[in-house]
Amino acid sequence: MSNGSTFPPHRRLRGALLAVLAAVVAAGVGGWLVWRASDGEGGPAHGAGPPAASRSPGGAGEHGAGGHPPDGKDSPAPGTAHGSLKGKVVLLDPGHNPHNRDHGREIARQVDIGNARKECDTTGTSTDDGYAEASFTLDVARRARTLLQREGARVVFTQDGDRRYGPCVDERAARGNEAHADAALSVHADGSAPGNRGFHVILPARVTAGPADNAAIVAPSRQLGERLAGRFLAVTGSAPSNYIGHGTGLDVRGDLGGLNLSTVPKVFIECGNMRDPKDAAQLTDAHWRQKAARGIAEGITQFLTHR
Repeated sequence: MSNGSTFPPHRRLRGALLAVLAAVVAAGVGGWLVWRASDGEGGPAHGAGPPAASRSPGGAGEHGAGGHPPDGKDSPAPGTAHGSLKGKVVLLDPGHNPHNRDHGREIARQVDIGNARKECDTTGTSTDDGYAEASFTLDVARRARTLLQREGARVVFTQDGDRRYGPCVDERAARGNEAHADAALSVHADGSAPGNRGFHVILPARVTAGPADNAAIVAPSRQLGERLAGRFLAVTGSAPSNYIGHGTGLDVRGDLGGLNLSTVPKVFIECGNMRDPKDAAQLTDAHWRQKAARGIAEGITQFLTHR
């Protein structure tokens, strides 16, 4: 986008920020009983929508019920090599849980996130035709696990569809801490208004209150987030959010227990907006989910091999 004087300042700023993000990609350098009113430990409450259903277009298996294998582009990010994550531990946190909607009382329980108290967990959102965020996050996380394991990483999940509900947001953070993860990622999809499109990565704000003290992981988490945003953009072709982050694909928040309580580098990724028809078409497509998983795996790999 041109930076000429005929464009309003906010458009010039967005263009400049997109250029910076593109440079990160090229150089490989980077510096959720309803949700929070709607979306809980994930993106901001942009629009509630119905409780998440469990129908999963393309299936929720390792490569989707349609049998989509990796798309043939599962090589690591530029500058990495196969087996490069040997000895590394990665925590993947598939946001929400497909069974949360059946356990409203349990997930409404308040837990301490340091600077506030918050619901144990939430149902998450869904597309207009009922594809649940919790099904999406499990599918993408499972695909990313396969790719990261190929690189030699030990991958730990907070839940794999094997729990009655949850876990609570404080337990999700504790799982990564206990595993001494070298990198941790919570996978989500947003539920904003139609027309709001794109992905964004949520970085931790510094929180030192109550049981939370994440001061030591704020800087490396930003590095992780920048690498992740760069590779996700490059692999999926999805643009950074047009409604959060001023075009950078990055957002800083201090109201998420999964980040406040983490003692290992951790970020969230909102892979797209389930309430926008164009984003929903991508999120429900198994082939695109494989790309999302590859972008995630490459971003984590790049962070762990270029620190």
